[in-house]
Amino acid sequence: MKQIIYLLMGLLGLVSCASEAVSDAKQESAQPSIYPDYIGVTIPVNIAPLNFCMADEAALLIDAVVTDGHGHQLHSQGEESTDFDLDDWHELLGQNRGDSLSVSVSAKYDDGWHTYQPFSIYVSPDSIDYGLCYRLIAPGHEVWSKMGIYERSLSTFDERPLIENTQFEGCVNCHSFNRGNPDNMSLHIRGKHGATLLTKADGSITAYNTKTPATLGLCVYPYWHPSGRYIAYSTNVTKQTFHSAHPNRIEVFDEASDLQVYDVEKNELLLSPLLKQDSVYETYPVFSADGRSLYFCAARALPQGDHQLDSIRYNLCRIDFDPTTGTFGNRIDTIVDAAAQKKSISFPRPSYDGRFLCYTLSDYGQFSIWHHEADLYLLDLSGEGRIRPLSEANSPDTESFHNWSTNSRWLVLSSRRDDGLYTRPYFCHVDANGQVTKAFMLPQRSPRRFYRDRFLSFNVPDFITGPTHFDSHQASRVINDQSRKDFGVRP
Repeated sequence: MKQIIYLLMGLLGLVSCASEAVSDAKQESAQPSIYPDYIGVTIPVNIAPLNFCMADEAALLIDAVVTDGHGHQLHSQGEESTDFDLDDWHELLGQNRGDSLSVSVSAKYDDGWHTYQPFSIYVSPDSIDYGLCYRLIAPGHEVWSKMGIYERSLSTFDERPLIENTQFEGCVNCHSFNRGNPDNMSLHIRGKHGATLLTKADGSITAYNTKTPATLGLCVYPYWHPSGRYIAYSTNVTKQTFHSAHPNRIEVFDEASDLQVYDVEKNELLLSPLLKQDSVYETYPVFSADGRSLYFCAARALPQGDHQLDSIRYNLCRIDFDPTTGTFGNRIDTIVDAAAQKKSISFPRPSYDGRFLCYTLSDYGQFSIWHHEADLYLLDLSGEGRIRPLSEANSPDTESFHNWSTNSRWLVLSSRRDDGLYTRPYFCHVDANGQVTKAFMLPQRSPRRFYRDRFLSFNVPDFITGPTHFDSHQASRVINDQSRKDFGVRP
């Protein structure tokens, strides 16, 4: 009896997996319009399957055949989207490292099948890191609801929460890892249980009070020193306003901001008068790849009572840093004078190999996520100082926060190109000469359903080299406990 049941189950499985043959198809002269747009992209050899659907919603079936140069094929057909077998997908990519795949698409409509011109996908030999860590949040203005920090495997579709604010009352933000090391994380909590959490390789979690009498306020916007000993922070007095009639409807701006570096070993903030000037807004600090410089954004502060926010423009600046003594240089250099071009720089991110620095350029201000004109630019740090827009990866809408993979070959970038409202992660390849490829959206098993039904923005995406061992139950106990360890300040 059991054998009959198993046989019937097997037959049902075959029926459910059976596909309809593409027949009497009209041959189209154009390539298909698909969502997400994966036509002509370059992908990591270890990325999850690039499932897609037709861009319109009138298709009854979509059929896709992926073929390599050796005649190997991978086929998928579905009512809503393709759903490539995970193992077969990775086997095909592994066999075609450094080569191209051809994708043939057919779609069935009320008038029958249509077959489109094939398109190519290039499989880069450069792998991408294990995963991505991000905050999921509704793109609201004043009030937050459920939010959390999540971890996603980039080779599969597996996602898990690290911590959600259902475990405490407040907001989670400003998560940062030491070059993708999942054992070293800085995480900021806002609200009645406010704290900065620091994790260590032994799994311990410590909650800190980062406000000191010598600083403006709490430490935010963290960036780790390559040694893991230091974390650069800014301290910002931030306000928010609404434009009465402007495509950038919301403006987030600083009324004051300074920089400091935290010595993890000695529990001391390292300060410099050059980074605490009342006449300058300093923000978004990042260490250079060798750890001997601190890059940051700086703007001339508005005079008291001046509310011309569109005149605040940030330049890219740099100051020396000696990791042996924890001391700063005696001068600040302007690396890119964006203000002279009536532009403003935010989110500088140097590649870990020290070759490039990517930043966001907008018309003014430093909170570029609300700026539809914001684009990414690449600065060559090899000595020539060449700057160029990432035209291949940019879009007509917002490109904002971004981070490098640990091998410095991939960028994850936050973009609102999909619908102009929700921020979603895209990836592009950057080779050793600074050549950039077309950006592609983070793959999902059922992309249209996933992105349409999930009314959340992906915020501050950061690469991780392996699964985190973050204990959310321990973290919630630490957060809900009112005890905090104070940051010290070096005399």
